[in-house]
Amino acid sequence: MMRREAGKEKFNSRFLFLHERDVRMEKNNFSLTALGTAFMRGYHARHDDLMIFHDPLAYGLLTEKERFLIAKHWISRLESVDAEGAASCPDEASALRLALQLCTGASVVLSRARYAEEALRNAIGLGIRQYVILGAGMDTFAFRCPQALKKVEVFEVDHPATQAFKRKRIAELGWNIPAGLHFVSLDFTESSLSEIQALSPYDPTALTFFSWLGVTYFLPRDAVLDTLAAVAGISPAGSMVVFDYLESNPAGNGKAAGRLKAIADSLEELGEPLKTGFDPAALGADLDRAGLRLLEDLARSDVQRRYFDGRTDGYRASEHIHFALAAVK
Repeated sequence: MMRREAGKEKFNSRFLFLHERDVRMEKNNFSLTALGTAFMRGYHARHDDLMIFHDPLAYGLLTEKERFLIAKHWISRLESVDAEGAASCPDEASALRLALQLCTGASVVLSRARYAEEALRNAIGLGIRQYVILGAGMDTFAFRCPQALKKVEVFEVDHPATQAFKRKRIAELGWNIPAGLHFVSLDFTESSLSEIQALSPYDPTALTFFSWLGVTYFLPRDAVLDTLAAVAGISPAGSMVVFDYLESNPAGNGKAAGRLKAIADSLEELGEPLKTGFDPAALGADLDRAGLRLLEDLARSDVQRRYFDGRTDGYRASEHIHFALAAVK
């Protein structure tokens, strides 16, 4: 049975001592969910056998202390969601594995990344020449896929504080910045995506693929739709955008509802509360008004069938998250 040692300092789920300073989501601080995403991608690459999405570089962007604290956070979440399951774990490594598989957060992170990069590869075959990663966080595509940079220019767009943190970490690791990678610092609460044209060599006449993962939940509805409209406004017809979203009125009760609440509570503790969901039945009309045409909308059953059927571990599609692909009209 997993037990915490008596006298150990209780884990602080806000990670207030990550860098010996307060890292709450404030105007001048970086996103903790970006670190959490890197942790889940890195953990999967290092500890799981059958890959959903393989990112062998993600762990390198986290220090040992950060990995330790994030692991403790997940174990703490497990104890609140499934106390019996947590008690049955013989050690913390087992508890961490169970937590990542039970709460579905890792499943979403891994499967949406795979979905996006599969769609990107198809789009490159159709003539896409630019890849814009909105809310890039600790994404490693430009370092993992050097061959792709021979065909597309990559633009990582993110909050200035998050991007500064990442670039500092890249420098500490001694990674060389690929010639085709461009960093664009934008605060979407104060700036428009259209500013990418002034801040980088982005070409508004070139077919472009936009990836916007793990962001729409945290923004007001109008801000999400404004950004999608901006995508249509700065790229030619045939450009594409992939994004994930939370159902506005997700079905589910019992354990499913409990898992969603646990994730929502966890994010709120980190200062990044869930704000926005969309009705799948109305999504096509929402996108149409933004200048986009819905190409695909994967619900839980679709994601499960495509990425999780046949697995013998606990990874499975989330009951509440959709993956969508749209094209500029």
